[in-house]
Amino acid sequence: MPFVLAADNPLQPVIDVYESPAFRAGVRLALLLVVVLWLALALWVYKDARRRMDDPILIGVAVAAGLLFPFIGPFVYLFLRPPEYLDDVRERELEIRLMERRFGGAEVCPYCAGPVEADFIVCPSCSTPLRERCDGCQRPLDPTWVVCPYCAARPPARA
Repeated sequence: MPFVLAADNPLQPVIDVYESPAFRAGVRLALLLVVVLWLALALWVYKDARRRMDDPILIGVAVAAGLLFPFIGPFVYLFLRPPEYLDDVRERELEIRLMERRFGGAEVCPYCAGPVEADFIVCPSCSTPLRERCDGCQRPLDPTWVVCPYCAARPPARA
């Protein structure tokens, strides 16, 4: 079998490219970019989980999945995360309460038209008396009631 010299190898230019310092530097740079992307995805999972979840254990599990399973963990988290931010949930709940108060037959003060609730004795805005207290149970009585529905006591006679 004849001895093959390095100059006789037809793949020597390809081997030289892979052994060159520029190629090695490119590989190291690519590895660095992959590691930076992995850590950036883990940071994104942490920030997004904090905005979507209250439970610190679930946040920790999501971040651990992002760190322990590079690129797959954040991808799985993307599909399993809650659909809305906590701030959006709270804002929607406040809007619902506000609409219920506006359109749900919420009571208003007859003097200042401020919002009052059914068990208020006086208006918190203008201090107008709204109801009297029952002598038996101290609960607020509606002016139209003949008897207290909570303790069956008769309210005092009105003038």
